[in-house]
Amino acid sequence: MSKDSKRREALVYHAKPTPGKIKVVPTKKYSSQRDLSLAYSPGVAEPCLEIAKDKANVYKYTTKGNLVAVITNGTAVLGLGDIGPEASKPVMEGKGLLFKIFADIDCFDIEIDTKNVEEFIQTVKNIAPTFGGINLEDIKAPEAFEIEKRLKEELDIPVMHDDQHGTAIISSAALLNALEIANKKIEDVKIVISGAGSAAISCTNLYAKLGARKENILMFDVDGLITTSRTDLGPEQMEFARDMDPITLVDAFKGADVFLGLSVGNIVSPAMLLDMNENPIVFAMANPNPEIEYDTAIATREDLIMATGRSDHPNQVNNVLGFPFIFRGALDVRASKINEEMKLAACHAIAQLAKEPVPEQVNIAYGETKLNFGREYIIPKPFDPRLISTIPPAVARAAMESGVAMEPIQDWEKYEDQLLSRMGSDNKLIRLILNRARTNPKRIVFAEADNLDVIKAAQIVHEDGIATPILLGRRDVIEELMTEIDWDDKILIIDPKSDEEKPRKDRYANELWQMRARKGVTEFDAGKLMRQRNYFAAMMVKLGDADAVITGVAQSFPISVKPMMEIIGKSPGVQKVATTNLMITERGPMFVSDTSININPDATELAKIAQMTARTARMFGIDPAVAMISYANFGSSDHPHARKVTEAVNYLHRYYPDITVDGEIQADFALNPELLKKKFPFSKLAGKKVNTLVFPNLESANSTYKLIKELYNTDSIGPIMMGMQKPVHILQLNASVDEIVNMAAVAVIDAQQKEKHEQKREQTTRNSTNQGVF
Repeated sequence: MSKDSKRREALVYHAKPTPGKIKVVPTKKYSSQRDLSLAYSPGVAEPCLEIAKDKANVYKYTTKGNLVAVITNGTAVLGLGDIGPEASKPVMEGKGLLFKIFADIDCFDIEIDTKNVEEFIQTVKNIAPTFGGINLEDIKAPEAFEIEKRLKEELDIPVMHDDQHGTAIISSAALLNALEIANKKIEDVKIVISGAGSAAISCTNLYAKLGARKENILMFDVDGLITTSRTDLGPEQMEFARDMDPITLVDAFKGADVFLGLSVGNIVSPAMLLDMNENPIVFAMANPNPEIEYDTAIATREDLIMATGRSDHPNQVNNVLGFPFIFRGALDVRASKINEEMKLAACHAIAQLAKEPVPEQVNIAYGETKLNFGREYIIPKPFDPRLISTIPPAVARAAMESGVAMEPIQDWEKYEDQLLSRMGSDNKLIRLILNRARTNPKRIVFAEADNLDVIKAAQIVHEDGIATPILLGRRDVIEELMTEIDWDDKILIIDPKSDEEKPRKDRYANELWQMRARKGVTEFDAGKLMRQRNYFAAMMVKLGDADAVITGVAQSFPISVKPMMEIIGKSPGVQKVATTNLMITERGPMFVSDTSININPDATELAKIAQMTARTARMFGIDPAVAMISYANFGSSDHPHARKVTEAVNYLHRYYPDITVDGEIQADFALNPELLKKKFPFSKLAGKKVNTLVFPNLESANSTYKLIKELYNTDSIGPIMMGMQKPVHILQLNASVDEIVNMAAVAVIDAQQKEKHEQKREQTTRNSTNQGVF
């Protein structure tokens, strides 16, 4: 994508369909006059009077307890510098979005038009009664130090400047683990720091609190080593001034154990790394280019332990591991401040989490066989679902133990359940799916590439590294559409009807004829069918010229699926293929089956659909809890429609006891854990959170997923084809760009899984052959 195209995409993203990235939505009913009279006059007077009696009641009757202000004056925005409060607003909205999706914290972003420290402080103090916490952001040093210090002293709610403390907490956790791996003690190591801004100062302060000795720290800014003889620095920098003659950064590396970079890219050479001690620790966190490139550093020192600020390398120091969860813990005990004890608790919690067994969902997301604590895994991944249940409790406990918690937690088990339930409404699974696809991209044939939305999706898939697209259709139309969206990368375009594709088309036609000659397909028919893109695309995948196919945007499902069934066919042992839709609902991800193929499956077929759906759920790192849906509950009806579901459940219990499944059961009982446990305590689903619904027929499954999608504006990924020999996925008519992108990622993951299974099968065959030899 060209620079202009990226710029336009970013602007459109922020402008359409609604300007900005966050909005306010009601949390109470408002449909009737009675509701409105409670929401406003006269009913609203009652909570007002209660708060007037006791200000603490504001947490009981308003959103204050879950509301954080993200506040800036726009004087140090990202790498853009002093661009002003209005220009900083997109960044502050983005920070609010991260608060919401990672920790379910509501935010208002507030941009203050002043560079005067006193005016800024007074403005924040005046609006503080609205909020449960204050996140300061993008304020230049040294003013940032004074502003945070004063507000922490003068307000009775948590205040944190994330630019300072977020990086400090995450990098400190990484440092603790890196030192453990290097078998070094923090009080003994020589630390070189490049950068003396707010983040570097905060990191160094926290390192010192963890045991680093100031006489072992060498801090550099743009003018060189910070020494006691310098007169151009503030008290924060002078705290780490050394009483010595100035030396260069190159000299400082000699005999160093740790390097922390928060400055500019490419200032560290391989020779400097070679001058460091055994098992050197390098945190090169300048963005977008680190102080030394990761690949260069790793090639220079095999014993290196390295972290950067980038997501495309191991050990990303990412502030999102910290600030959402730190504020979550602080808010949940109504902390009056975020103190050093709470920051250190977060640091230790993050460090400890990296040492614990990693959930399969995280391994899957990052394409790893098994992430283990070590040189390339010293801090948790941002997608780790355990962050929400690990860091806030640690922060909350520290607040209680240090005496700043106004509302201590009594039931920790209940608190952890509440934390986990907060994350049901985000789109984390979609991010996991996209991230996993990027770990091993595959070749995807887009069979309808003369459609603008398909081209847009293919561009995203290509530029985000999700897959390598192959575009099928008329070359002139595709190239015109690519020009329209300013996509000028060299992408493989294939027109099955063109003369240049005749040799390939003839080869494919002959293959099809050989396959279908005894099923009524003549040689002439095969040649004619190969002019159709779905047949051509299916044959590309069949013969290994591509890894997966995406189609269905412009044609009905039956028309699209027919060539796939004829050419690709079912996996060995599969009697009938089926489909499932992955719904991203407020209660979490939900699989709905069979949404597109089997009109009225019998009991055995229904059981097989459930078994394939469970396997698909596990492919995405989700432990399936399967409800077999019916109009009846556990034998309450003897009608054949209900008996069919009962028989399917019995079949599953007998042949697939590892699947948590039960029924027949009505949908409301399946989705209401308390109701289910109370009414049917004997059920295998009692006490479980159902995440998979298998319906008795196509009509009910298809209608249900479309109702959920349209009524609640829920993201739907699917239909996901199950039981096919090769990755084939048929979209719904007029699927959106996002739906096409998501399905492309699913197709890549499907191809990854099938590749692993094939490799495992080949290995088993080789092992059997070798055993036969002996």
